[in-house]
Amino acid sequence: MEEAAVSFAVAVVLWLGRGSFCVRPDPVSLRAALSRVPLVVGSGLLLCGFAVWLAAPESASFGAVVRETIAAVVWQPGPLDFHDELGAVDEAVGLTGVLVLAASLWMVFRPLAPPAAFPDLRLRRAAAGLVRRHGSDTLAYFKLRRDQHYLFSADRRAFLGYRVETGVLLVSGDPVGPDEAIPGLFRELSLFAETRGLRIAALGAGERFRPLWEQLGLRGMYLGDEAVVETAQFSLEGRGIRKVRQSVTRLEKQGYTARLQVLSELSDADFAELEEVSRSWRKGRHERGFAMSLDELRREDHGDSLVVLGGDAENRIRGFLHFAPSYGRPAVSLSLMRRDRQTPNGLTEFLVARGLELLRDRGVEEVSLNFAAFARFIHTPRGWAERNAGRVLLVADAFFQIERLHRFNAKFFPRWEPRYLMYERALCLPRVGLAAMWAEGQLPKPGLPRR
Repeated sequence: MEEAAVSFAVAVVLWLGRGSFCVRPDPVSLRAALSRVPLVVGSGLLLCGFAVWLAAPESASFGAVVRETIAAVVWQPGPLDFHDELGAVDEAVGLTGVLVLAASLWMVFRPLAPPAAFPDLRLRRAAAGLVRRHGSDTLAYFKLRRDQHYLFSADRRAFLGYRVETGVLLVSGDPVGPDEAIPGLFRELSLFAETRGLRIAALGAGERFRPLWEQLGLRGMYLGDEAVVETAQFSLEGRGIRKVRQSVTRLEKQGYTARLQVLSELSDADFAELEEVSRSWRKGRHERGFAMSLDELRREDHGDSLVVLGGDAENRIRGFLHFAPSYGRPAVSLSLMRRDRQTPNGLTEFLVARGLELLRDRGVEEVSLNFAAFARFIHTPRGWAERNAGRVLLVADAFFQIERLHRFNAKFFPRWEPRYLMYERALCLPRVGLAAMWAEGQLPKPGLPRR
């Protein structure tokens, strides 16, 4: 009687709080699950019965085996008794029954799944149109990667790119669209994630939309600084940039040149050389990136991007920089930075320096270089926690190029603009961090081997 009263009390509490359970089951999956549950339950019972039959004495009847199996599944004593090394058979059968019940409940009540297929050509064109109309942010163009899903506002005037990893809906940067359409998009995002049981996070969010992220219930954590160079202020004159100037002079004496071209103007032979340089640089590794780089160079919908080509004395391409445009402002953002590993040291500095001058001549006023992760923790920490984090990051620099990338950016005297990781609550932060590392390709994602 006491246990039943407690069960009914818990049921009443759950019923009164039913409005808090907003996750919706997938109707298609529900129909499929109801057809599979009998198969799962039947297979589980057959497995349990087979285990009991193997462990039962030879004198046990078929009915005794069946009754013992049913009793063990519901954690009740049965007609058979097991001893010695077979003493845990009842517990093993009971545990198997619990697992079968959990699997059945999951198949019936699992939440509405996020989209599995990436956007088709129609949706990609709609997203590209919004980027070209409203993509003034330096990270907006990177939403045109083919490994991102899209979520549009109800009126289709704004969208955001995202991936789902470890149950986290990881948004790429800030949304794209007119200011008046963004609040409605955030409401769509909240409903979309809540009905699917997903946590929301944003990687590389800027200062502009940070208040809207916080209104959504997210917290902001400093992620790093985006290095933005003003081309009008850039110069190779002066003592501070002496090392870069020396690299440029040395490479030019060896016959290296730099030229700026629109990606769509390159020939097939040029693309073949660029791909060869990329293979040399990656050394068999896959391309990385999610929020701050493009996934593929040779694509028709990236034809309006720019490349700075570095050629040697024989006019062979030995290195290049790939820049994504920002619309509505004279700015570009660095996507790829590649060089042949057989080229002399300083080729990258040469390409950046000459590329800044070529972009300035083209009318580009701001160039976003590499993203320096957690730079403040190393150089200008605030308090003991950031100082200790900076020490850990210096050790991790050997694996993730944190401090080295900041030193490279600092050579060109950029303006530092902070970017943030937005997350829901502190307990979710480890899962959000793992999702971000998987999405960016910084950590290998476990999975079945592919042929």
